[in-house]
Amino acid sequence: MTEGEHRVGIAFNPGKKSEVDGIKTLAAAMIDNIIAWGKDDRCTEIACAEIESGAMWAVKSITKPPREDL
Repeated sequence: MTEGEHRVGIAFNPGKKSEVDGIKTLAAAMIDNIIAWGKDDRCTEIACAEIESGAMWAVKSITKPPREDL
């Protein structure tokens, strides 16, 4: 398992949604590339953390049901 796959929790998808797999796969690849190509440790870590966070919010947007009272 790569660092990117670990950080996004690539194997965790209890709903088996293909959209979740897609988001996590892309985010993991971005993290892995930034780690491989990054020249500044601080910037690399911030970029990876932001992608990890973005993937989490993207997955939430896919899996969270809408409010019923809207």
